Amino acid sequence: MTESPAARHHREQQAGSLTTGSHILLPDGRRTAEIDQVELEHDDFGSPALVLASLSGGGTLRVAIGTMVTVVDGAHDDVTQLPLPADLPEAAPPEETLTPRHGAQEQPGAGTGPLNVAPAVVVPPLPPAPPAATGPSEEELALIPAPAGTPESVVEAAAEAHPDAEGVLLLADRLSKGVNFKSGSCLKDLSDLAHELFITLKDADGALSVADLITVLPYDGNPGRWTSVEASLALASYICRQDGQDERAEVYEKLIRTPENQETDPFKARMAAKVRQRSLNEPNLYDKEIFRSIDNSNHDAEREWRLLRLESLLFLRAHGGSETIGTSELERRISNELEAVRS
Repeated sequence: MTESPAARHHREQQAGSLTTGSHILLPDGRRTAEIDQVELEHDDFGSPALVLASLSGGGTLRVAIGTMVTVVDGAHDDVTQLPLPADLPEAAPPEETLTPRHGAQEQPGAGTGPLNVAPAVVVPPLPPAPPAATGPSEEELALIPAPAGTPESVVEAAAEAHPDAEGVLLLADRLSKGVNFKSGSCLKDLSDLAHELFITLKDADGALSVADLITVLPYDGNPGRWTSVEASLALASYICRQDGQDERAEVYEKLIRTPENQETDPFKARMAAKVRQRSLNEPNLYDKEIFRSIDNSNHDAEREWRLLRLESLLFLRAHGGSETIGTSELERRISNELEAVRS
């Protein structure tokens, strides 16, 4: 018995090694198609994870990079390629039953009924990547006034305005040795000083002047340092909103979204947007820790946890709320927490 030409030229290979021009057996096990273009989609760690094979007859085949697929060598000579129904439009939903194009040759013995396409072949297009956040213009940045003197003099002025505030004096003493904007601990001290001035001492102007020492710093990709800048941006935004300086508040709110501009890969940008939205929808508001402190009558611990909750609420407010907590509800909660920690 003579082996058929098709059988002689079938071989298995990993999807990751597919190239343009390869002929592969489609998931229905009966038809072949030529690959017109191959793209690799990477996971969040930057490793290739998915092969997107555009087929010459239309449609896209999504295959995990390690999956074994059947490649047909010499398909032009030995294998009769069946027409792809309706060119496998990418927008068609997987469960839809497609029929051959008008005039397409039917497979012998297949009958005249519709041809069901395997769901693995017909793939809806990927959702568009979320639009990148737009940073403020030079004109908008001009709404943030330049510091009145050196960073050390700004800190010194805040300390002189509150000579009896122990928390302010301790932070000012550390910062008086020199403000180093490349130091994460220094940035945290500045952020803590701004929060102490506003939350404990109700000094909005002093808090804003200290916060503005770091709100204009660019995002350098270091999450540790950016946390302090982010907290100061959220605080500055809230202070300006309360003072009716909405345009200036919008500048801080654009700056707090700076990290969202950094990712250029569409897939990674989509995944980052999902993670970011989930964190906004499900913020950690330290409910358990606060209730535990109340139950134990530990007022100092309760205040510390409430300060962390207030920081989370200010962050949400700077983002315009979330899908679960609106701005009006955030305003109410922030007001409640300020009253609680100031009492």
